[in-house]
Amino acid sequence: METGHGIKYRQLHIEDYLREIPAEQGRETGEYAHERITGNPDTNTDFRTDNLLDTILRSDNLNAAYKKVKTNKGVGGIDGMQVDELLPYLREHQSELVEQVREGKYKPNPVRRVEIPKEEKGKTRKLGIPTVVDRVIQQAIAQELTPLYEEQFSDNSIGFRPGRGAHDALERCRKYINEGYVYVVSMDLQSYFDTVNHSKLIEVLSRTVKDGRVISLIHKYLKAGVMEDGGFHATTEGVPQGGPLSPLCGNVMLNELDKELERRGHKYVRYADDCLILCKSRKSAERTMENIVPFITGKVFLKVNLQKTTVSHVSKIKYLGYGFYRHKGKCRMRIHPKSVAKMKNRIRELTTRGNKWSNQEREEKLRSYARGWINYYRYADMKSLMEQTDEWLRHRIRAVYWKQWKKVRTRYKMLRALHLPEWKVHEMANCRKGVWRAAGMLNSALTKRIIVDRLGYPDMTAHYLKVRVNY
Repeated sequence: METGHGIKYRQLHIEDYLREIPAEQGRETGEYAHERITGNPDTNTDFRTDNLLDTILRSDNLNAAYKKVKTNKGVGGIDGMQVDELLPYLREHQSELVEQVREGKYKPNPVRRVEIPKEEKGKTRKLGIPTVVDRVIQQAIAQELTPLYEEQFSDNSIGFRPGRGAHDALERCRKYINEGYVYVVSMDLQSYFDTVNHSKLIEVLSRTVKDGRVISLIHKYLKAGVMEDGGFHATTEGVPQGGPLSPLCGNVMLNELDKELERRGHKYVRYADDCLILCKSRKSAERTMENIVPFITGKVFLKVNLQKTTVSHVSKIKYLGYGFYRHKGKCRMRIHPKSVAKMKNRIRELTTRGNKWSNQEREEKLRSYARGWINYYRYADMKSLMEQTDEWLRHRIRAVYWKQWKKVRTRYKMLRALHLPEWKVHEMANCRKGVWRAAGMLNSALTKRIIVDRLGYPDMTAHYLKVRVNY
């Protein structure tokens, strides 16, 4: 789906994809000099990071960054330059750009503020869209930093990491539940990406990145500001969602929480800022929540939404769109009711009788959405749900076609083309029922076989049975 700004989002989830996170406002605003970062005699240097900027600015790394930005597409930033204009610009200005970055003279542009709707009605998520040139530089930084931090990150940290996805997080949850960890602390970190503490983030980054020029460049991106409603707004906290560096910076900060949870021996799963701590009893979970919140707020400077941070049995939670239940002593996964409602709302949008799409456009959009949705939820037990959804979807499709056949003359023509008996054609063509009720009569005309095989609409049950995961 695209917003009016041309920005794609999903179930970010990715279902949604990027989320949010909090922290206290930083004390210091100046950029960190190279001597300040590496001059501490207690800090061990690493040859891989001492001259990291030179590695970032290698032509092969920059070329890979450009290709990644081009593949990801997306809209332009405040300068209006689009992705397809990037290559000619870089061919003309690459040497100058690289030299500015190397000498510390490069000044990142402010990001362009865009808001997209969240699942909660009336709430939005703020994105910060960098210029395409800044996206290339950020991507080049991320490509070199990622291998350094992958060595440090926990196996329980899943989100926005190479070779890992939401299904890995769900499988880890299922493993812990099967081991008897059935009470969950669901941590809600309030507006995380919007309120990351700059000073704390720079401090944590500096433990690994010994090239002060890279730290200074990242700090410039943090302080670049936001253009919103035609005006400039300074950024004293937060990591704007929308740039290639944001997910990595988010994981770097929350790695501090991961290390503390592991030091205390907790079972947990974290996907970006969506964190579950699993315990064997309610009392243990309540005690864990009571003890970990002060660490989060006092040591990592993150804000915890105490109203939404809860202790629940696993059967009561929603995680990454899924729910959990026990069957024959084993943990199984299902689709959470809120995810079902969201899916049906999207299908309603795609089958609204008043939209201006051609039948082919509607069929393509439905098929693409259904395939992607089922692929994501293929770990869930949902055969009955898919069968019910298929029947409802085909009824909506019949209603769309009946609405198109407004005139009696058109109905005669289309019904005869479906090889119905003449008496049936006459009866249905002269029907005076409303669209939804009339669609029920079309079951014998627009059959499942015609809708799926001839018209190309999705058979959700068949696709689910093809891709579902048995465990």
